[in-house]
Amino acid sequence: MSERRAVNLWSERATGYRESETHASGADLDLLVEWCDPSEGVKVLDVATGGGHVARRLRAEGCEVVTLDLAPGMQPDVVGQAEDLPFDDGSFDVVVSRIAPHHFADIRAAIAEMARVSESLVVIEDTLFSNERHEQAERLRDPSHVRSYTEDEWRAFLLEAGLEPELVEHLEKRHPLEEWLARTGCTGSDAERVKELLADRMTNDGSAWTDTKILLRARKSQR
Repeated sequence: MSERRAVNLWSERATGYRESETHASGADLDLLVEWCDPSEGVKVLDVATGGGHVARRLRAEGCEVVTLDLAPGMQPDVVGQAEDLPFDDGSFDVVVSRIAPHHFADIRAAIAEMARVSESLVVIEDTLFSNERHEQAERLRDPSHVRSYTEDEWRAFLLEAGLEPELVEHLEKRHPLEEWLARTGCTGSDAERVKELLADRMTNDGSAWTDTKILLRARKSQR
C-alpha cells in the first residue's frame, strides 16, 4: 500500500477508532499506562496515536504527552512516520506505541527511532503472531496490515535497538466481530472469508473473536 493511500485511509477511519470501545478501554490499556510509570511532568511520545486513547489516559496522570500519527485525520500533535521521528535524541522520558506496529513498513527502523528519542523507557503493545491463517485474515480485513510478530522477534527488535526488555505480558482481547469488520469497511465475500480464517478464535455464538496482545516494556541500555 502506498503511503498516500495509507494516509487517506487512516484519516477516513479516524472517527471509528476514536469511538472504538476495544481501543478506549481494557486490561491491556490499563497495564500499558501503568508500565509507562506516569506521573506529573513525565514527557511521553505516543507513536501512531490513532484514536488518542493512550495519550488521554497518560495526560490524566499528569504526563506531558506529544502525539504523532501518519494520518492528519487522527488529529495528532505532530504528523509524521514512526520510522523517521522528527525529534532530537532523548527528547522524551517514555516512548509508547499501542496496537500500531503491525502497520509499520519497517519495524526495525521504527523501533530504532523510538529508542533514539527515548531517554529511558519504550513501552509497546501489539497483536502477537499466531499463525499464517490469522495473518491472511488481518490483511484481507485491512490491507494496511503488514505483519504481527512473535515474542522472540519482538525481543530481538528491542535488543537490536539497544533496548533491554524487562517486562513482557500476554493478554487476551475480545473483539465484537461486526464492529471490527465495519471499522475497516470489510464487507461481502471478504468479510465471510475473514470469518472462515478466524473460525478457531471465534466465540461460540460467532459474535466476537479473540486475539492475543503482547505488551513489552524495555529500558534503554546504559552500556
